[in-house]
Amino acid sequence: MNEPLPTVRLKNAWRSSHPWIFQKLVEKPVQRPKPGSLVDVVGLDGEWIGRGFYNGHSRIAVRILEANPGTVVDAGWFARRIGEAVALRRDVLKLDEVSDAWRVVHSEGDGLSGLVVDRYSDLLVVEFFSAGMFRHREWIYDALRQHFPGARFYSFAEEHVQKQESFDYKPVYSGGGSPTPSIISEHGVKFRADPAGAHKTGFFADQRENRQWLSQHVAGKRVLDLCCNTGGFGVYAKVRGAEEVVGVDIDEDVLAIAKGNAKLNDVRVRFVQADIFPWLRDAGNAGDLYDVVILDPAKMTRDREQVIPALKKYLDMNKLALGVVRPGGLFATFSCTGLVSEEQFLDMLRRAAFYANRTIQVLKVAGAGADHPFLANVQESRYLKAVFCRVLD
Repeated sequence: MNEPLPTVRLKNAWRSSHPWIFQKLVEKPVQRPKPGSLVDVVGLDGEWIGRGFYNGHSRIAVRILEANPGTVVDAGWFARRIGEAVALRRDVLKLDEVSDAWRVVHSEGDGLSGLVVDRYSDLLVVEFFSAGMFRHREWIYDALRQHFPGARFYSFAEEHVQKQESFDYKPVYSGGGSPTPSIISEHGVKFRADPAGAHKTGFFADQRENRQWLSQHVAGKRVLDLCCNTGGFGVYAKVRGAEEVVGVDIDEDVLAIAKGNAKLNDVRVRFVQADIFPWLRDAGNAGDLYDVVILDPAKMTRDREQVIPALKKYLDMNKLALGVVRPGGLFATFSCTGLVSEEQFLDMLRRAAFYANRTIQVLKVAGAGADHPFLANVQESRYLKAVFCRVLD
């Protein structure tokens, strides 16, 4: 029989279905469990609230995993929850038919707060955002092996997460040393996914459907891919028949991967290492215009107090990017800053068009692919904003 879990009591009445319970709402336990321990949460009147991971050192004190008091959170629970996530991708979304690179687990969106798993062919990249998921990682690996037999594992946690959640963890590759990058295919376009050398988990699978949609409108066009990273949009464009593609990024390391991705597909893309701000000013002054312009910068901030400065930076770069779009051309702009809402991003774009003296027609507003689901009561999981426009004049 399972031993009773430690109990954490709330200070105030709880009327939320959100899985996060913040530290200020929780009574400090007499015997504080270790970060990432499983606990039962009870309300003021002793009513059972839920079961989840506790961390007395984190801003998020409890991450609720289970709302049924009769359900034990153990290795079997993880196997079922991860199995449901895999079934969504394979049986409902049919992702194996279009790619061997997709998100297996999307944290709260799959009921696994603090865990992200990406699949790149035979390589599974596991990222921990909570001490609880890190503490119970062997259960996670065992569950994943059931669905991806023979898979390689690369696991890590960002330094700021380790600091916030009070655990130490250096990246671990199941094969020892650094992982060999995977060659993946997406809608027939090949890429190298390199979790040790690229940003995030090694590739941006969240942009899969956005890359595919935009690539249907580039044949014979002159394309500019700003903040191109490993060349996702640019390589797609050239494969789909763009006449010329230029990719600009300030990071020399990711540009090396981008060049390799172009070579994988036997296409030529001109990659330029530069800060996009002076580069765009020079291009605008020279009247160097493009039929399709993509702007996909990295996350601007994870600090709520820095949202306004982040929006200012978005405004400046979007204004400059609009200045090099040929009249009648397409402009695709993105934000992966979760703290910036879709409403804020669209308002920024409106102002950028005004200051650039351009008239834009919004064709499509989108986000991450369906393998990045979010719960209606957990909007934090909905981080990617994608806006596709036609620049009329």
